[in-house]
Amino acid sequence: MELNLKRPICFFDLETTGINITKDRIVEMSVLKIFPNGNKESKTWLVNPEMPIPSEVSAIHGITDEKVANEPTFNELAPTVYSMMKDSDLGGFNSDRFDIPLLAEEMLRANVDFEMKNRVSVDVQTIFHKMEQRTLSAAYKFYCDKDLENAHTAEADTIATYEVLKAQLDTYGDLENDIKKLSEFTTRKKSVDFAGFISLNKDNEEIFSFGKHKGKKVEDVLEQEPGYFGWIQNADFPLYTKKVLTAIKLRKLNNKLG
Repeated sequence: MELNLKRPICFFDLETTGINITKDRIVEMSVLKIFPNGNKESKTWLVNPEMPIPSEVSAIHGITDEKVANEPTFNELAPTVYSMMKDSDLGGFNSDRFDIPLLAEEMLRANVDFEMKNRVSVDVQTIFHKMEQRTLSAAYKFYCDKDLENAHTAEADTIATYEVLKAQLDTYGDLENDIKKLSEFTTRKKSVDFAGFISLNKDNEEIFSFGKHKGKKVEDVLEQEPGYFGWIQNADFPLYTKKVLTAIKLRKLNNKLG
């Protein structure tokens, strides 16, 4: 089943130096852009992460320091990547919890204002886990009856993810072929930031989802304990989380002034 699209969607996958969203960097990125008329555009980049790639990580994806030594940095690639993805919804495998948050960090470090306000994301892994509880290679075999060659390369994983989603729509009749509906189905919780440190309560108010203020309204905490804002800004939190927190603080200040 082909996707029913109202706007383009970019399936993408990242190979990285590790799994720490705030500290690790991209070493390979592949984007498969699907247009509503069925046309496709694909790009894959090797990226110099400007930091050593641990040997145990290279053993997984096969990308070494030597392989990326003469490749562009993400800072150099960011305008091109943004230009390709800026008008699109996003799709990936475990993308809501890893690829999108890490991509947002890289974009912000490159001074590109990456936002999700006017788009949605579909995490194909969530559909798979809700229905079958397996890995991408197993999903590809289960839904597409194909063996995933070159697993853990960004391009192979990206194409497999796209094909799995189409096959999932064929398999599950109760899955609606609508990107917004699929996004709602794959969203685990209402997060305001990508990493999930700030979420929404039943009244759509921002609350902290971690630490001593878990479950408390962000605006209330910032007013009652002003130093908490400074602590987060100076601690090892994602740049996007800090950006969201700053926006909430400024909104509260503007409301008072208004």
